[in-house]
Amino acid sequence: MFSMHGDITHIVTQLVIQLAIIIIAAKLSGELCMRLLRIPPVLGELAAGVIIGPHALGGVPIFGWEAFPALYGADASSVIPVSTELWSIAQVASIVLLFFVGLELNLKVFLRFAGPATAVALGGVLLPFILGMVGTISMGYADSFTDPRALFVGAIMTATSVGITARVLSDLGALDSPEGVTIIAAAVVDDVLGIIVLTVVVGIHAAGGVSAPNVLIVAAKALGFWLALSVLGTLVAPYVARGISAMRVRGASVALFLGLAFLAAGLAETFGLAFIIGAFSMGLALSSTDLAKKLEEPLSAVYEALVPIFFVVMGTLVDVSSMADTIVFGVVITLLAIVGKVVGGMVPAFFTGFNTRGSTRIGIGMLPRGEVALIIAGIGLAEGVIGEEIFGVSILMTVVTTILAPMGLVLLFRNSADGRRAPRTRGR
Repeated sequence: MFSMHGDITHIVTQLVIQLAIIIIAAKLSGELCMRLLRIPPVLGELAAGVIIGPHALGGVPIFGWEAFPALYGADASSVIPVSTELWSIAQVASIVLLFFVGLELNLKVFLRFAGPATAVALGGVLLPFILGMVGTISMGYADSFTDPRALFVGAIMTATSVGITARVLSDLGALDSPEGVTIIAAAVVDDVLGIIVLTVVVGIHAAGGVSAPNVLIVAAKALGFWLALSVLGTLVAPYVARGISAMRVRGASVALFLGLAFLAAGLAETFGLAFIIGAFSMGLALSSTDLAKKLEEPLSAVYEALVPIFFVVMGTLVDVSSMADTIVFGVVITLLAIVGKVVGGMVPAFFTGFNTRGSTRIGIGMLPRGEVALIIAGIGLAEGVIGEEIFGVSILMTVVTTILAPMGLVLLFRNSADGRRAPRTRGR
């Protein structure tokens, strides 16, 4: 009994020290990125994880103690180099992240631009997915188009970061512009489609091969669960919010909102889907309630405290030395990722009412992969679908696209000219 208590105490002590290091490193690196480099803080958090992780400083013994020893989970077959406890907290942080993204979405505006956004989203999913598979196979990292590794790289390349794009557009005052709304709506559809693609690929990997019935079953289950949860959640959300608002216990609203996010995430996993699709769907359902707007500030505090943990932990998974042999592959995939998103977004935008300027803005706005790509890559690594080499390439692609997008949007929106072909007013 004493030995068991001692083991648990050691595990908890290691965990709380790691969390302290992660949170401090995340905030300091984020401040550095914003203040000096003027790039999104998420990149600093990711870099901090690489530096303090088990493959770098975290694996160096200091007085006989390693801050982040390469544990590789509970057994030797695991590919995750951090402890099960730390990985679990990172997954909780990813649930909070996607719940918050769904919660911040304006459902009415999303529906208003659903047509052009869907066209842009489809182009931004299909072209990168195909290019990702072709690039992986041509570089010798997958055997065929049915190889789960090729499918997974394609899935990673379909993602678009709603959070990063929204932050940049908000800073530019372009969030409510036709291009801004279309980009955000398309990015949301992209993430939903990307998550469904992820679910299908994981299902194919688990089944040991590709078959039309398996793909249809997994896709139908993923799409059906998402639609059911979103529609049902939207219908009952006003009543749920009203009931929560009537509670007098201090902090009940924030706690119950998070509880619903965790419940939806758990149900999604029970249905064989990813945690994040459930969390996002619940956030989307609750986004139209008045209570969601009132809770924005307290929920933001939870977000800012937990979500950086996810990005830093994702960084700790990166083994820079293992990327040395895949640098050419990384450059190829990054270039294909840029072409796939920009062209895949520009062409549909042009044919749905935007001029060349507006179409280019939308294409660049769809470029950053950000948090969703990291989540998909992390799931692929945890499931054993991809190895550390492809994971490292995914990180490189995510970092480059996330840096390029804000710079491109700033340049393109510097000129406030209309991005639509049709004039705003008639009869002038």
